[in-house]
Amino acid sequence: MQKQLLPPPNSLPQLSESKVVANRSLRRTASSPGQTLHFNGGFHPWLFGILQKLEIFLSQPLGFSLQLLSLFQYLMLRSHFFLFANSELNCYLSIFCFRVDWRTVMLDMRNHGKSTERELNPPHNMENAAKDLVDLVKAEGWSWPEVVIGHSMGGKVALQFAESCSRGDYGHSALLPKQLWVLDSVPGEVNQENSNDEVRNVLATLQSLPSQFSSRKWLVGHLMGLGYPKALSDWIGTNLKKVGDHETWIFDIQNAKEMFDSYCEKSYWNLLENPPKGMEIVIVRAEKSDRWDEDAIDRIQKLASQGGSDSPGKASFFVLPNAGHWVHVDNPKGLLEIVASKIASL
Repeated sequence: MQKQLLPPPNSLPQLSESKVVANRSLRRTASSPGQTLHFNGGFHPWLFGILQKLEIFLSQPLGFSLQLLSLFQYLMLRSHFFLFANSELNCYLSIFCFRVDWRTVMLDMRNHGKSTERELNPPHNMENAAKDLVDLVKAEGWSWPEVVIGHSMGGKVALQFAESCSRGDYGHSALLPKQLWVLDSVPGEVNQENSNDEVRNVLATLQSLPSQFSSRKWLVGHLMGLGYPKALSDWIGTNLKKVGDHETWIFDIQNAKEMFDSYCEKSYWNLLENPPKGMEIVIVRAEKSDRWDEDAIDRIQKLASQGGSDSPGKASFFVLPNAGHWVHVDNPKGLLEIVASKIASL
């Protein structure tokens, strides 16, 4: 990785003073609006301040930034750089994409954002969430990603993408990524006794509520009355939209529950034990994360230590210090340093 200060903002094309500016070649709905994910192009100009402070510059481009606005996770891909996350995460990670020869695209995963308006076929599980990305790549005529990065549920979607691709599920033209990153997502079945009970409890609470509310303020107050913290209650309230004189959910709660159940049930240990030829799977555990048990930590450490020249693929393991599950919030600079240095080696 090469370090230097960035050029001034006015030297880069297609940026504006607005919050997000679209790349003209990508700011359009997908080829089949009712059957593929919603996406558009974008870049946050105020990122230049962050970039100058971090002084991180990659000597080669990383790819598109495709954002998936999601409840729990993000996923990124190189060549096409997919993100499952909130907008803050896109800001931190899209710093890789300021180069003139890179395009930035933001998209919404199924059951999230504007993709809730799309006619995406059930079941709502990891397999179909990964296939949604494939369908979009094919519909838009993009090349296949070289790097895939996923956080939390997005980590398992990334693993599913690689597993399905290696089996040939996406056709002979589909190419495996060179690197696949899984950020603070346990690759095996989720232990129901850990913090994911909180997510399950929230989903159960939301299912018990009416489908319409008089106001967002009422919902936040009601959730706090049930014992949920104000920060969590406020965040849940951001998932409402105005319809006439009432508020309703922007996503289908039952579909979200199906996706969460699939996330908990799926295991990708076999993929980690036998990475496809030419692909490296990089697992990053947040130091303060409550998602991991000792068995999972020991298992991934052993797999990472066993990698060698005889292996068809490779597994690596990193610990992100001073970070809980929300890695991009707790230690964005540390995350960027880990990811950028390794991706720059491609």
